[in-house]
Amino acid sequence: MREKVAKVIDSIRGYLQADGGDIELVDITEDNIVQVHLRGACSGCPGAAMTLKMGVERVIREAVPEIRGVEEV
Repeated sequence: MREKVAKVIDSIRGYLQADGGDIELVDITEDNIVQVHLRGACSGCPGAAMTLKMGVERVIREAVPEIRGVEEV
């Protein structure tokens, strides 16, 4: 499952990098929550929570339905 999630994150990384940010996969918990670390412009952006839920989480859950959510750590 980690490999699938990592591939999805890699596929959306370019969008975040275009705005000066980046995302790093930290872990996937036992209850299928993806933990990520936002870097660069994303780490201090007021819209980061929306990007995380409406963008990153939506795309990951579409590709890997077992995932229950995404959180920043």
